[in-house]
Amino acid sequence: MNIKEIHSHRELLTKLPKSKNIYLLLHKKDSDQSECAKETLKQVELDSDDINVFSANVAEVRDIHENYGIKSVPSLIEFEDGRFKNVVKGCHDKEYYKAYFENIIFELHAKSGEKPSKNVTVYTTPTCPWCTTVKNFLRKNGVKYTEVDVASDQSAAQSMVSKSGQQGVPQTEINGEMVIGFDQAKLNRLLELKAN
Repeated sequence: MNIKEIHSHRELLTKLPKSKNIYLLLHKKDSDQSECAKETLKQVELDSDDINVFSANVAEVRDIHENYGIKSVPSLIEFEDGRFKNVVKGCHDKEYYKAYFENIIFELHAKSGEKPSKNVTVYTTPTCPWCTTVKNFLRKNGVKYTEVDVASDQSAAQSMVSKSGQQGVPQTEINGEMVIGFDQAKLNRLLELKAN
């Protein structure tokens, strides 16, 4: 993945209108976690021009993190249609980043004009292998979903627990009904999929 350097918030603002999805890795030079995130992102290979990734060193560029309330690095900021959308904190492995970007690409290329899709939200944490299993299952079956990282969003975590009474992840909400863990039979039923 080609990562271009950003030198100011003003420069970032000029990039936002030019692409539907832009990602900015805020990092700090000589920080092990930051170097890990930057190097791992460079290793991610995607067959798409829809993803544009930039980086900024917060030791040199001091006007970006303040504008988006970022208090720790590394943080990968997601912008959609020129607006701030999400933050992924810390360093993750290559497969995590690849799955993250592939989900975005899938959403961008989802076909329109099909029967109304289900409202699907997957509650996850970055270190949860079953979360990846659920997301891969949904992608394989062409199910569009929204991912919510409850490790970095306390209010989403509380909302998830209030809906299901459970704290563990993954949890998948389909049109208001919760599925705990990777319960393929229940996912198939609620999503009206044929059993594999």
